[in-house]
Amino acid sequence: MTSQQTILLTGASGVVGTALLPKLARHRVISMVHKQVPPGSTEHVRGDLGAPDLGFDPAVARRLAAEVDVVVHCAAVTDFGAGATATDGLNVAGTLNVLDFARRADATVHYLSTAFVARDGMTRGRTNEGGADPADYLTSKLAAEQLVRDSGVAATIVRPSVVIGDSETGAISKFQGLHSLALAVLKGALPLLPLDQRAHIDFVPQDHLANALTALIDTETRAGEYWVTAGEAALFTQAMIDIVTDEAERAGLSLVPPRLVEPDMVDRLVRPVFIDPLPKGVRRRFDDMLAMTALFAGADFFPCSAIPGVTPLDEDRLTDAFRNSVRYLAVEKGLARPGTEAA
Repeated sequence: MTSQQTILLTGASGVVGTALLPKLARHRVISMVHKQVPPGSTEHVRGDLGAPDLGFDPAVARRLAAEVDVVVHCAAVTDFGAGATATDGLNVAGTLNVLDFARRADATVHYLSTAFVARDGMTRGRTNEGGADPADYLTSKLAAEQLVRDSGVAATIVRPSVVIGDSETGAISKFQGLHSLALAVLKGALPLLPLDQRAHIDFVPQDHLANALTALIDTETRAGEYWVTAGEAALFTQAMIDIVTDEAERAGLSLVPPRLVEPDMVDRLVRPVFIDPLPKGVRRRFDDMLAMTALFAGADFFPCSAIPGVTPLDEDRLTDAFRNSVRYLAVEKGLARPGTEAA
């Protein structure tokens, strides 16, 4: 049994933070909050990642620097449409402020990045009418990772793939991009999807990521880069479409599954004939979809790190987790009756 540690958690009210809090019950966790106090938080402090000393009152900053052993930095702008200014302001400058605090506290930092830094550039240069663009987000994460490496602070970099809901219940504090695609399929609002049927879609349930972070904390790991992904167990696009279709039928919804097309067909045939004549808002939603799917099209498997005490994901676990997420989504969006979600 490792000793109890005092942990400062940023992003405590976000998807990862809310999944992580219950896992850290044996430690003292101080949630850094800006507006919203996360459910389950027993101790919190108001702060601002974009401000010097994280926006703490000087007396609070001194007290925390003397008490905190570990900083888990989960807070980030993840909206692909937020723009470079907002993204850099939190993801880069905020990380620098976290590292400055950790240096004064002599604390270990566990920095939550993204596995998609390995695919930076895959969406650059695509047509986009002011909507979602992963380039700003990925650039900020790459820059923040470099700050962590150069800081001299004891730190790990954790790279998860797409995060979905709890593996057993599907519950999640905020729906993510993959949920948006699943919802569009459930509603029959996605006639085509620019992905090969055997493209692998890498995602991890939020509790699996929380288990990985907890293991790094409990083993007092102070360095290293860890990929928390499905790796070669990632599901194929067609398998995921089949799951969504099955769940639609289970909920009594009538839909026609989207047609899977080669990504290059979109620019050559689909956009000039069908998309360009549409209203700007519709074109923007189409570009938003392309921005996400381009991160998966033709990509290799992500690396997947072995973390002591964490069971790797396999196809069966991923299938069950995604099915439960779709069921939860359908109920929360009023497309299925309560009670049809996972038990």
